[in-house]
Amino acid sequence: MKHQGSCLCGNIRYEIEGEFEDFFLCHCKSCRKDTGSAHAANLFSSTATLKWLQGENEVKEYNHQNLGHIKAFCPNCSSALPSIQMDGSLVLVPAGSLDTDIEISPTGHIYLDDKATWDHDLDLAPKYQELP
Repeated sequence: MKHQGSCLCGNIRYEIEGEFEDFFLCHCKSCRKDTGSAHAANLFSSTATLKWLQGENEVKEYNHQNLGHIKAFCPNCSSALPSIQMDGSLVLVPAGSLDTDIEISPTGHIYLDDKATWDHDLDLAPKYQELP
């Protein structure tokens, strides 16, 4: 299986070849802070390969306090990008950075003890096709 993705500005493009084993919605404080949202949505693979198609030398990485919370991103538009983690044994792909559809549904929510206080019953909020 091959998937392609890119950053928002299009300066960086990549390809993932292989299967995703897990798809977690992470509510930890670090993921909430670096996404600015209720949770991060990340795909995980121990067997897939990451190939940069464009802009590899531009990709920046931030390892929060050297504790292993690694975020790869585009320095131009700040979009989250894939990273190789756990000493090369794991490919982590921000689901929203993909340009191709995936078959896997979220495996589950993790780090719920850190969940935002406002993150409940979000599916009950009014829905609009555009900014109202």
